Amino acid sequence: MSTTLGNLSTETRAFAPPPELTAQANVTAAAYDEAAPDAPAFWARQAERLTWVRKWDQVLDWSNPPFAKWFVGGELNIAYNCVDRHVEAGRGEKVAIHWEGEPGDSRTITYADLLRSVSQAANTLTELGVTAGDRVAVYLPMIPEAVVAMLACARIGAPHSVVFGGYSVEALATRIQDAGAKVVITADGGYRRGSPSALKPTVDDAVARCPSVERVLVVRRTGEDVAWGEKDLWWHETVEQASDQHEPQAFDSEHPLFILYTSGTTGRPKGILHTTGGYLTQVSYTHWSVFDLKVDTDVHWCAADIGWITGHSHLVYGPLSNGATQVMYEGTPDTPHHGRFWEIVDKYRVSILYTAPTLIRTMMKWGDDVPAGYDLSSLRILGSVGEPINPEAWMWYRKHIGHDNAPVVDTWWQTETGGMMISPLPGVTATKPGSAMTPLPGITADVVDDAAESVPNGGGFLVLRGPWPAMLRTIWGDDKRFIDTYWSRFGAGAGAGDEWIYFTGDGAKRDEDGALWLLGRVDDIMVVSGHNISTTEVESALVSHPVVAEAAVVGAADPITGQAIAAFVIARSNVDTTGRAGEELTIDLRNHVAKTLGPIAKPRVVFVAELPKTRSGKIMRRLLKDVAENRTLGDVSTLLDSTVMDLIKAGYGTPAGSDVSAIRRSTAP
Repeated sequence: MSTTLGNLSTETRAFAPPPELTAQANVTAAAYDEAAPDAPAFWARQAERLTWVRKWDQVLDWSNPPFAKWFVGGELNIAYNCVDRHVEAGRGEKVAIHWEGEPGDSRTITYADLLRSVSQAANTLTELGVTAGDRVAVYLPMIPEAVVAMLACARIGAPHSVVFGGYSVEALATRIQDAGAKVVITADGGYRRGSPSALKPTVDDAVARCPSVERVLVVRRTGEDVAWGEKDLWWHETVEQASDQHEPQAFDSEHPLFILYTSGTTGRPKGILHTTGGYLTQVSYTHWSVFDLKVDTDVHWCAADIGWITGHSHLVYGPLSNGATQVMYEGTPDTPHHGRFWEIVDKYRVSILYTAPTLIRTMMKWGDDVPAGYDLSSLRILGSVGEPINPEAWMWYRKHIGHDNAPVVDTWWQTETGGMMISPLPGVTATKPGSAMTPLPGITADVVDDAAESVPNGGGFLVLRGPWPAMLRTIWGDDKRFIDTYWSRFGAGAGAGDEWIYFTGDGAKRDEDGALWLLGRVDDIMVVSGHNISTTEVESALVSHPVVAEAAVVGAADPITGQAIAAFVIARSNVDTTGRAGEELTIDLRNHVAKTLGPIAKPRVVFVAELPKTRSGKIMRRLLKDVAENRTLGDVSTLLDSTVMDLIKAGYGTPAGSDVSAIRRSTAP
């Protein structure tokens, strides 16, 4: 049996759950045993946590794979489950959202407040001619109206397509066109890094290309002057004046809920379609179980933007379906100072924090003294999402943010999966730094080789076996692309065997204890002298060195070794990376990686002041690859700061790094 990825690093540390948490945990180890013999039956029991207008006739229809139907014949309304039922249960005055604006303004929104606003927005959309099945595009900053807009769409059965508020005209227009959106909901702008950031001009240009758009609803946030057209309507003159009485309608469990696009700003967008009953069942259950949510006492903060799947599932539908109190923040974590993030945790006594490894590593770079200046004792569960987290960042998160006691739940899932798939359970799992551990109850994940054979101990491709409730149903308008993209690599989708196997696109390894370690996108795997090496492992090795704050690794084409490893490294503050000191540190880092992973993994090290990141915090490794291979840079429009690439190119363009052969020479073992 052949493995597909090198297994270079090991981790032996493990942290048992705090005994007091285990004693009161929402979910125990029995959940795994309960789910194992019959996953659909397990998910049917979790669906009972929701309010159904009509119960399902069949839990799962998998008769036409890979097109699944869950809770067939069942009917429910998602907005009712997220808002109305909590008010009807007498919890209308419970805080749903503590909203914090970047300039320091704030709003407290109860479930009763939310019900009024969602009802008003639903009535307004109906008056504008939006009916069940019509699509609505949402292009808003992180303000409460974004949550209201999504829930109002769900309430009337109009699938929403939320587009991240940092995307360009082209990206927005292609998404509106692909969905055929009838209405766009936007704002004059939002606040970012201390200044107003206009949104409506982008919408105006995009709508001009989109004949399907009949109306544009505009929230007034910054108060800046905006151009006004015949399709435009102010939110405060329509929604806020509408009736706050609205009767929610029940929709079929498989009624489309939302389309969320996963492609970048170039090429044809890929609209992931999620439906209603199965999606809400899984995100509601996993939010409650993975975060051990105590509805009466916890304050949850998912720091993701609402434009991503994490924001959909763990800022809107998961928390609100469970009646949680949560925090929503508009701006960046370093405005007006590096402590802003922890200031918010302290202010609202956040007890569950869910954020990305990129932000955690950025916080490390800013220094341990920043979080130490705030009271973080309220935190009891720490979550990680979005990309693999290296052990060093995991340990820093636990020690400096979780006071060496709060469990870290490193979660793996995707836009396509809809809900969490792999994660520790905080009251059950002895966690290993950097590992997402094991599939959640009711989920079957595997690490396989090229022949779809399980790899018992080592690296391979991460796949999912069998359907799950929150899974994507198709790619909007393109069933063939859905099959080709996700189901054609292995099993029946590849014309082999009877089993339909979903290929995640990620690499992973399984250790001797069965714990899973994510290795990043298979596209990011480097082939060095015939060895398949994960960029994630090399980055983790670099960040484990005490002087390194952050690192991004790419493979650069090389005629002899296939690829050479190029590492772009940010040193911690007060570390000298110039002259002789920099040369000595480079040698030390290369030797450190060799000692950690083996000589084959020695990188060429380039020190940089910053890495190219999107507004959501993702590192744009393809741009670093352009630099490493001396190519013209690709599209930089989505970067938070496009000038970063000029500095990186200048730093890379030294005699030692000006061509690929130099990279190879500097990475030779």
